[in-house]
Amino acid sequence: MKVVLLAGEESGVLYAERLKDELRKAAGDEVAFRGYDTEGFKTGDLAVMGFWPVLKRLGYFLGVAKTMKRVLATWKPDVLVTIDYPGLNLKLAAYAKTLGIPTVHIVCPQVWAWHQDRIPKIAAVLTKLLCFFPFEPALFAKTGLDAKFIGHPLVDVFTAEDAARAPGSAAQASDGPVLALLPGSRLGEIRRHLPRFLKALELLAKDASTSAARLVVRIPAANARAAAEIRRLALEAGGRLEEGDDAVFHFPFSTLRLQQGGARELLRHATCAVVASGTATLEAALARCPTVLVYAVSPILAWFARRVIKGIHYIGLANVIWEKSGGTGEPPMTELLQEAFTPEAVADQLRALLTDTAARQAARRRLDAAMSLLHSDGDALGLAAREICSAVSA
Repeated sequence: MKVVLLAGEESGVLYAERLKDELRKAAGDEVAFRGYDTEGFKTGDLAVMGFWPVLKRLGYFLGVAKTMKRVLATWKPDVLVTIDYPGLNLKLAAYAKTLGIPTVHIVCPQVWAWHQDRIPKIAAVLTKLLCFFPFEPALFAKTGLDAKFIGHPLVDVFTAEDAARAPGSAAQASDGPVLALLPGSRLGEIRRHLPRFLKALELLAKDASTSAARLVVRIPAANARAAAEIRRLALEAGGRLEEGDDAVFHFPFSTLRLQQGGARELLRHATCAVVASGTATLEAALARCPTVLVYAVSPILAWFARRVIKGIHYIGLANVIWEKSGGTGEPPMTELLQEAFTPEAVADQLRALLTDTAARQAARRRLDAAMSLLHSDGDALGLAAREICSAVSA
């Protein structure tokens, strides 16, 4: 079986590697793969966000599209499988459809948040749409597209990791409560978020009830570039650096430990967390970590987002799942966005989670209820592989 498998961002590439194994098992035969990587394109060059950054590299992306269209036309794969990255992937799916190649897209575009007029256009270029969230297939019910909920692969990752861990390994020894700070993986996110995190820690240190002197604060850097930016900002803010296995920054009000990766394990044993919106909030929910979700963008982008995002009232994935599934009461995570994301507000939310056991337990119950909705009848990518094989044999 010949498969063109396209994933343009880091998370999609990780899913693609797991999907290859599942496809080999489901096909019961040899499977040949081609994709962006086999044609010389790197994920880091493809993962460009925003209108202007893409426009500035338009020639590059036109070249990528031309190359991949040539692969589709000359190699004649049995199926085109695209994972997220809809801007380019769905354009290539439309081209593949004109060649009579079945097209399967994994990860529903966020039509539930904005531009629902895209729904018939998406349906027109796909053979199948495989969704991570349970409310998404219904959005395509009137289009005739075969849209299916397969569950979320992160659920399977957490289940496998939990099964592999030794009993009691979740609890790591520390002298006090553990606070996880996840400012984001992109440099702009870190620059906007980390200074507010540090100011919130300074405010907490003034309150004896939070035991700030014993508070263990950890930041798991998503990658080397993120780690370098966190180090720069921590030093700029007056942190005294102590080098070791982890970089430790001593401030008058707190000590901050910067580690390389390990976010999921940290979230599993943290008392609570502050997390920038994104997939990390879903990991925090699956880790059952009481979390304050934060995010800030430029004023212009915020103005634009408020005018185009109409289908949801929250941006955190756990909160969206809860809202779209008819949730009532408090959302799984408190959200502090844009103007509401102040050091004072973060400190107030953390104070409650650090000092009130009942508040933490209630937060975990809300997270568990939302995450239970992500389970499907089997491994998500195993189900995806079987659906892809059925598209080939149809």
